[in-house]
Amino acid sequence: MSTARTVFVIAGLTLQEAVRRRVLRAIVVMTVVLLTLSAWGFYRLDAEFGTFTTGEARIAASTVLNLVMFGLSLIAALGTAFLAGPTMAGEIESGIALAVMTRPVRRAAVLLGKWLGLVVFGSGFVVVAGLGQLVIVRATVGYWPPHPATGLALLAAQTTVLLTLGLLLSTVISPMASGIVAVGLFGATWIAGVVGMVGEAFGNPGVAQVGTVSRMLLPTDGLWRGAMHSFQHPGLAQFPAFEDSPFLSMSPLTATYLGWSALWVALALGLAGLAFQRRDL
Repeated sequence: MSTARTVFVIAGLTLQEAVRRRVLRAIVVMTVVLLTLSAWGFYRLDAEFGTFTTGEARIAASTVLNLVMFGLSLIAALGTAFLAGPTMAGEIESGIALAVMTRPVRRAAVLLGKWLGLVVFGSGFVVVAGLGQLVIVRATVGYWPPHPATGLALLAAQTTVLLTLGLLLSTVISPMASGIVAVGLFGATWIAGVVGMVGEAFGNPGVAQVGTVSRMLLPTDGLWRGAMHSFQHPGLAQFPAFEDSPFLSMSPLTATYLGWSALWVALALGLAGLAFQRRDL
């Protein structure tokens, strides 16, 4: 069997395994609850729009939409982080990896196949859940974001970054620990981004640098901010008071940052492959 075919076979098996795991049930339940609450919230918001102008209504809808999308990104982060851990570390501890490696299968192909399967799973969740949320907003308040495809693609990229980190961690530590560390770093990066925004608001370059450095070390927050910019109403740029909101972003992502995010994923995946190659099974 060729290496490429091995990768796709393992990716398919990984995707099937992810669908069978209990984590998926938890993800589905949390997503349904969030979308249900969102539908009710936007319905109530629409009921209050009688006192708003059309522009004000759209701005309010886009602001709340970003808040809900953050909830979806958090669910995706939790799900993919705790799926990536058992994918490698769990199979190594259970001896499944050793059984697979007794055959003429390269470790790099196994790792790449599992990564690809997780990317398909995580990206598929983000697209399906995100589209569901956008349809709810459209049906209740009549708002449709300016760049929905870009926003969903960036959320999928954020998920890919985090699951790659989880996969890297799972090659060196236990499944549970890798999930906890990955989610912890995800939250810490978001908080660092908020701290950086506070520094920018108060004109403190040192504090503002915290957000910049954190977004370079782990691109999840930077990609999330790009997604927010794609979902939010362009009219928000006319209100300077919104610039310091942690759920709004006034600037789109640059091609340079997108390139760095792709390079980060490649480097993390390469490190995971190196660690997996050297690990005793």
